[in-house]
Amino acid sequence: MIAMTTMRESSFFAAALHDTYSKTQPKVVKSEAEWRALLTPEQYHIARDQGTERPFCGLLNDEKRPGIYSCICCGLPLFSSDAKFHSGTGWPSFFQPVRKDHISEVSDKSWGMMRTEINCARCDAHLGHVFDDGPRPTGLRYCLNSESLHFTEVER
Repeated sequence: MIAMTTMRESSFFAAALHDTYSKTQPKVVKSEAEWRALLTPEQYHIARDQGTERPFCGLLNDEKRPGIYSCICCGLPLFSSDAKFHSGTGWPSFFQPVRKDHISEVSDKSWGMMRTEINCARCDAHLGHVFDDGPRPTGLRYCLNSESLHFTEVER
């Protein structure tokens, strides 16, 4: 079922929208050794090596509680449960980020396809891809890897 809520100022959504991130905040840059010490091997493979998890295996695919999905590497709020929908693809899917400037897009020509890769704007962690086959109101499907995300449940 698609959550057709608008971008309302619920308590958890407001917290994500008004976090301390701004364009003037420095990027999070760590050495490969620092990232490896911070992340599990699977998180590192996906977030730092542009890997992907198998469909229907990620722990956040079936997550239904209200909350915020943040970058596993730097904690930047990326997506809200208000924008999550069941895409049937096997990966957590959203129709919009909490703020457009929290993600960056890169052309991805791997695997003989032309896709748009999405990354965390603060630390360049690989999150997944965005496609133009999503629901209204945006028509977009941000298809993410659970291993790239940290979920924080928030009471409404």
